[in-house]
Parts: sequence; structure tokens; C-alpha cells
Amino acid sequence: MRAVVIATVVVALGLGGCQSVNPYTGQKQTSDTTWGATAGALAGAVLGAATGNSGHDRAKRALIGAAAFGAAGAGVGAYMDAQHAKLRQQLTGVGVQVQKDPQTGIITLVMPGNISFPSGQSAVAASFYPVLDAVAQVLREYDKTQITVAGYTDNVGRPESNMALSQQRASSVASYLVGRGVAPGRVSAVGYGEASPIASNATAEGRAQNRRVVITINPPAQA
Repeated sequence: MRAVVIATVVVALGLGGCQSVNPYTGQKQTSDTTWGATAGALAGAVLGAATGNSGHDRAKRALIGAAAFGAAGAGVGAYMDAQHAKLRQQLTGVGVQVQKDPQTGIITLVMPGNISFPSGQSAVAASFYPVLDAVAQVLREYDKTQITVAGYTDNVGRPESNMALSQQRASSVASYLVGRGVAPGRVSAVGYGEASPIASNATAEGRAQNRRVVITINPPAQA
């Protein structure tokens, strides 16, 4: 176990780089490259140590495994960092939230329903086409990720109707992205209806936030 810890720390520090400053918040942050390197190094160290016969052999194999897997993890992290930056650049000022989990590298795009769909309808609003075109352009460039499009509604109306509407809206966005050149095998669509509200349904403002489509971009297994 000691060999695993040492190998992980050494390789992750070497591959992960250092903290940077988030240009949107001004706060220090750890990049996905660092997180990817650390996770990869840990996995590689464990696997390497498990294949050794003696203490010295396990330590050696742990370091080799950590280096190999850490490099792969760092590559995935850098890949997601670059994609996140490109999406931020493309979607500035259009009303879409671009979020990234610093530990997993998962990117989410939160698209309010009031700017992406006409009220009560499932066809994408024509005014929103340029936004989805910009998203599709980035997804085509970073073609190793898997994409999930999820639809949500507020709690007004019948639950079954809301579930159907959320699925239809998610499918509309997914179909649009595919129509703009994103590989169909990368994209899935799911509707959650009234589930997982992000604001109170007791107010008009809260209900507007809950009516949304969320695109989740998952890191590739290897970049």
C-alpha cells in the first residue's frame, strides 16, 4: 500500500501541473488535467502493485503503472479542459449556463426552456438554432465524448403530460445535434418530467428555472 501511495503522489504531481485562476470567478482552481492525472495514477499504481511478487517488485510496478495510467488520465483532463474553454467562448452571453465538475471533468450545459422552446411546445425555437449550432460545432471537434440530453419541466399540469413533454424536448435537441453532424451513437435523450427541480415551483421565477434542457458531456475513457 505504501508503494501505491508514493507512486500516485509522485506521478500525479509530475503530470497534473499546478493550480490556475478561473477567468470567470477569479478563484484558484485545479484543472481537470490534475484530477485526471491523480485518478489515473492511483488506478495504475494499484494495478501495478497487485502484479508484483516481492516488496521491491511491487513498488517498481506501482510506479510504472501510475506513470502509464496517470498520463492517460492527464490527457483526458486536458481534453475536457480545452472543450470546456471552447464552450465557454462559444456560448458567452446567450443565456446558457456552462458548468464543469472539477473532480469528474463532466461538463453540463443548462438551457432554460423559455429561450429554447415556445411555451408548451417540443420543437426547438428557431431563435435558438444558432446556440445549438455552436454546441454542435464544439461537439464535432471534441468527438470522443458521450452526450446525454435531459429534459425537465415544472410541476404545472399532469405529471404524465410533463414527462412526455420533457422527453419530446430532449429528443428534439438530440435530433438537432445529430442533424448538425454529431454522431448518433454518441447522443442519448431522456425526459425526467417534474423530477429534480433546481428551484421552488412555488414562484414563477422558480418554475422558469425548472423548465430546462440539460446537456451532459461525459469524459472519454481515453483521449
